[in-house]
Amino acid sequence: MRSAELSGVVCCRVPGKINLELAVGPLRDDGYHELSTVFHAVSVYDRITVQAATSWSVHVTGPYADRVPTDDSNLALVAAKALARRRPRGIRLTPVRIDIDKQIPVAGGMAGGSADAAGTLVACRELWGLDHVENDLLEEIAGSLGSDIPFLLHGGTAIGSGRGEQVTPVLARGELHWVLWAGEGLGLSTPAVYAECDRLRAERGEEIPPPTPSGELMQALRRMDADAVAGHLRNDLQEAAISLQPVLAEVLQAGRELGARAGIVSGSGPTVAFLVGSQAEAIDLSVGLAARGPAGDILRAIGPVPGAQLVQSRATAPAGPTVPPVSG
Repeated sequence: MRSAELSGVVCCRVPGKINLELAVGPLRDDGYHELSTVFHAVSVYDRITVQAATSWSVHVTGPYADRVPTDDSNLALVAAKALARRRPRGIRLTPVRIDIDKQIPVAGGMAGGSADAAGTLVACRELWGLDHVENDLLEEIAGSLGSDIPFLLHGGTAIGSGRGEQVTPVLARGELHWVLWAGEGLGLSTPAVYAECDRLRAERGEEIPPPTPSGELMQALRRMDADAVAGHLRNDLQEAAISLQPVLAEVLQAGRELGARAGIVSGSGPTVAFLVGSQAEAIDLSVGLAARGPAGDILRAIGPVPGAQLVQSRATAPAGPTVPPVSG
């Protein structure tokens, strides 16, 4: 059996995302909703470090570390093992230790867990020397693990369709400035928000058409015109998120009154993204939100930014005996 173990350290930086548009269609036979969404990667990053080890493990540091599981349910660990299972026949791979510096808010609608999975896929491919795993295969693995992961491999701004895993880049120039409000202890369960959305729609007897991207938003994004983009932000889950966490309505109102061009709940929430026109406006809004409340973590960011990127690679040929292969 041929050995492909490497020693060394590989580090990857991966951003969080916000949804500029999230149109939620009818429930599908597989239990997911048909979606049309516009992903937008922003400059709030987790840092993923992987290195060869004698057993699988994940370790988390950073301001949100206490809210991230470190058992087999951790999505980064799931991603590493999924990639290992796609190795060529006859190749033995070492388990890895995964270290996550957690800066993206957890359970905040910014796909922090998906970001960690995307970063782990890129880092482990490098560490293990899996040159045969082309981007298409990496995207296939990513899509099997979660709807947001394929986008976070690439970043930028993109349309997501299907359940979100089918990604088409949006041609755009320039950048947008954002202020992000992340509520303390307000984690919203994505299934719960979708269920509340369905409940509210059923209560009104709504007929839900297939979702489609907004042509007006696409035109605004080509110019990255903040005022034009502000007029076309949309999230069909926002009403449901506010129904479950009414404080989000207070946050949105505060941001608008303090001068934001627009505000929107990101994904299933509870992170709220405020669009502003410049870095100076972002600073002013950050100060205003901190002084006025409600209490929450306030982050400034720009977008779009690239997806998962290697920032350090010291993978080298093994110097000692191999360790037992990953199962599967």
